[in-house]
Amino acid sequence: MSADDGEHDTGVHVLPITVEYGDRQITITPTLVETERGLILIDAGPQGSLEGVRTHLRSLGYELTDIWLVLLTHHDADHAGGLADLLERVDAVVATHRDEAPYISGESEPIKGDGDRYPPVDVDIELADGVRLPTLAGPMEVVATPGHAPGHVSLYLPDGNLLLAGDALVADGGEGTDGEEPLAGPKPQFTPEMDRAIESVGTLAALEVDHTVCYHGGYVDHGSDRIREIYDRLRE
Repeated sequence: MSADDGEHDTGVHVLPITVEYGDRQITITPTLVETERGLILIDAGPQGSLEGVRTHLRSLGYELTDIWLVLLTHHDADHAGGLADLLERVDAVVATHRDEAPYISGESEPIKGDGDRYPPVDVDIELADGVRLPTLAGPMEVVATPGHAPGHVSLYLPDGNLLLAGDALVADGGEGTDGEEPLAGPKPQFTPEMDRAIESVGTLAALEVDHTVCYHGGYVDHGSDRIREIYDRLRE
């Protein structure tokens, strides 16, 4: 794992980007995974993220055109809003869970949108739970973690006991989390189906995880033990 440090030893790089989102600034964490075919970008960020992604890629010795696959954990605007801008410059394949595809393609309006949706894009691959993608960091498994969104997915790399949690967990210590805890469950105010989201935390707790990357909060050196604590607390 590297945090935009130019190292290519693990094949996984977090890309923290601070952007204007609505009336505030947020820091989001797309993740880059290297494969023999090129780069997988996990989540594109909101509109306005493109230059931040480009800057990170160049610091790692890549260009936007090295991205061959964009994998969206779900359809929320802070994850998918910048995808259309990216696809104007890159001929990349778009993948997401089949339950998220209608929202991204424009067949359905985003669940948490206010009517001013981001530009829709076509989905090329509809993912299902258990699908594995080959990467230089070993196989990357799609783990269905619904609740925050109907088809939310997390990604698990068992060779490194690494979990890319998306929004199924957070690490930003913000409102609706466990205060200053380094890793917490999904934020209830942004999670329409909290009961399903809690069960998804249970799914993640069953994995062997040593390191976690959250879209909100980035990399934390916490894994299975902490995730089980979160699950037990949420079930109380």
